[in-house]
Amino acid sequence: MRLLMAVLCGVFLSACTDSDSVSTGIFSATTIDVEAFNDPQISGITCHVSSVKAHLSFSDPSNMAIACRQTGALPADLQDKINLEEPQHVFRDSKSILFKSLKVRRTFDAKNQTIIYLAYSTKETSGSFKNSVSTVPLFGTDAYRNIQ
Repeated sequence: MRLLMAVLCGVFLSACTDSDSVSTGIFSATTIDVEAFNDPQISGITCHVSSVKAHLSFSDPSNMAIACRQTGALPADLQDKINLEEPQHVFRDSKSILFKSLKVRRTFDAKNQTIIYLAYSTKETSGSFKNSVSTVPLFGTDAYRNIQ
């Protein structure tokens, strides 16, 4: 009986991972990893990207999600210092040995004064490129400009 309990405890504990990963099952070698990064040009914005890692495969699945939030003050001269109108890659993570990557691109919706972060896979999967979007509105910050 003790041996059975020890084996069961070992099986259940093997599904546990570090705090930035979630196992998808007891008998699975797949995890969902969460990575945090700060926008390299805009202090005060942090993004979290979740993606699937297939540990026993040469290629990870293309699914991902992104959430970006204002985590600090945004300077009043933000739009003068950085050309938000020009899209910029702000994050990249390799997903296979065969040219597949997860990338995050920052763009700007000037009319609505909103920074847009688009996470996408660089390889087509099941007829589409997987993608996810998150926005950080400038309204209520010093960086907001009232456009007439």
